[in-house]
Amino acid sequence: MLRLELYKIFKKPRTYISFGIVTAFALVIQLALVADGKNFIAFAMQGVSAQFDIGGNVLNGYLVTYIILQSLLVQIPLLIALVAGDVLAGEANMGTLRLLLTKPVSRSKIVLVKFTAAVCYALLLLLWLAVIALGLSILFFGTGDLVNMKSDAFVVLLKDDIMWRYIAAFMFAALAMTTVAALALLLSAFADNSIGPIMGTMGIIVVLMIFSTLDLPIFDVVKQYLFTTHMVGWKGFFDDPVPYDAIRFSAIVLVVYTILFVGTTVFYFRKKDIKS
Repeated sequence: MLRLELYKIFKKPRTYISFGIVTAFALVIQLALVADGKNFIAFAMQGVSAQFDIGGNVLNGYLVTYIILQSLLVQIPLLIALVAGDVLAGEANMGTLRLLLTKPVSRSKIVLVKFTAAVCYALLLLLWLAVIALGLSILFFGTGDLVNMKSDAFVVLLKDDIMWRYIAAFMFAALAMTTVAALALLLSAFADNSIGPIMGTMGIIVVLMIFSTLDLPIFDVVKQYLFTTHMVGWKGFFDDPVPYDAIRFSAIVLVVYTILFVGTTVFYFRKKDIKS
């Protein structure tokens, strides 16, 4: 069943749109930094350079990858929604849902298999991002110490202490994208057309991200429980020291939301009327 679901996903042209967007976005940033990276670094570090003497290859592949991830990991959830929001609604739209449910397989298993297929697609997209962002950036710019320039501080990470951080960051991003896939799956179960779940997932994520980033006291209590707040927990691996407690809490929140979304989907889909 899983092979069949993966075949359904990867036979559709829309699946490859996401890979194309990731590739194009990463290449645009890399080529822009190849052409004008020195001026970008000089501008970004003008306040730091007046107080510290930072030498070496500052514009290296690790920094370029970090810049790409900061920009692109906000957009990837929207790309995952293109596929995950179609796994159940697409069947209903094509009229194959009734045929699928005539098979001697429980509805719960069908939901879990489709969720697993959507997660596999999300993981492959992240793996492709790792190859394009990290692999090509190191090829173009080489390696060196990573200067993480934050709004109120900057952190210098030695090049021998960086690769494990990227591995951990991509693993955390995989957890965040799993939550997004679960949300899209849930909305897909309620719809008979994939446009609604896709747009609904995008809308929910965008709105919650706005709440997560608003620095207003009224949202301080609420936003710490929004899953969008914790989707950027991967950045913690590039702090020194690494805030493991905060990362652990973020991971727990994402896992709880994933279980809630998938559990609700299974509960609803088992009772869904497909005869009318």
